[in-house]
Amino acid sequence: MSVRRLLSSSTVIVAVSGAAVLGLAPVAQAADTPPGQGKAGHFSFAVIGDVPYGDQQIAAFPSWIDQINAAQPAMTFHVGDIKNGSSRCDDAYYSLIRSDFDSFTNPLIYTPGDNEWTDCHRANNGAYNPLERLAHDRQVFFDEPGTTLGKKAIHVDSQAAAGFPENVQLRRDGVDFAMIHVVGSNNGRQPWTGLGKLTATPEQLAEEQARMANGIAVVRDTFAQARQRHDRAVMVLLQADMFDPTYTPNFATDISAFQPLVQTLVDESSTFDGPVYLVNGDSHIYNSDFPLAPGSPWLTTYGVTGAAANLERITVDGSNNNKDWLHVTINRPGAELVLSWERVPYAP
Repeated sequence: MSVRRLLSSSTVIVAVSGAAVLGLAPVAQAADTPPGQGKAGHFSFAVIGDVPYGDQQIAAFPSWIDQINAAQPAMTFHVGDIKNGSSRCDDAYYSLIRSDFDSFTNPLIYTPGDNEWTDCHRANNGAYNPLERLAHDRQVFFDEPGTTLGKKAIHVDSQAAAGFPENVQLRRDGVDFAMIHVVGSNNGRQPWTGLGKLTATPEQLAEEQARMANGIAVVRDTFAQARQRHDRAVMVLLQADMFDPTYTPNFATDISAFQPLVQTLVDESSTFDGPVYLVNGDSHIYNSDFPLAPGSPWLTTYGVTGAAANLERITVDGSNNNKDWLHVTINRPGAELVLSWERVPYAP
């Protein structure tokens, strides 16, 4: 197993998936932890993403969930993409995955990826209207806003009142989490060519702008509450890999929509006294780096002001590389490292 340790005494964890949010409530404290999780230094959680992809993984997914359940993480985050990009977006599939999600023993917190809505315009996906598929995804997976999935559901702070039930916040052992809805395909701005659209539609752009505004508001509020409580860390989770090292993006068509969020992460992280963790899927290959540190070429790519040396980005394995899950531990107060994690291989 590969082990990676997270830094320092003050860290924020945020999950991204959102739209404009006002009047955010205090972050919920996760409760009803499983046996052994209540002791300081023993609270752990799982992160997965870009799974299941294709028939073989769909068949294996229940077994993988059983393996995660056996390890008894206090909760699991799924950072989006519940199908591959070349399969159909039919109603029955969403119901199947919801049934799988309901088999997690402890809370499951999910944010949508682009494959389950914004890319559904593709002919091999069924040529669906992406906004209709987004509404269906919310209906299936966020039917009880403010409550997680899984057998032992807990309360989380949801932005359902603003129209974004998937954008949630919670807090555990001095770590603040924000999960926001930010996806690949330039956050859903790429044209719906499967529907004959050569440019983004007005409705498409309006949806993206509202969702991004809400996600940014969630991030800012999470940092504000972490500072007020002098919390240890912040974690932001989302689907999109805004710093994908596997290709050279075209700024205008591939990543331009992420610029406001990247600037927000620089501003908030650089003024936070502790480590910040940005967790994503999307690019499918495990990676850990510091994309907003001084001297990073991503600062120039995005044209942002300032830098954030304390923000570490973690990409989880997925797609054909989905051979493990990420097991993260919040260490005891006073420990040198707030978080540590390891990639746990699935048994055959």
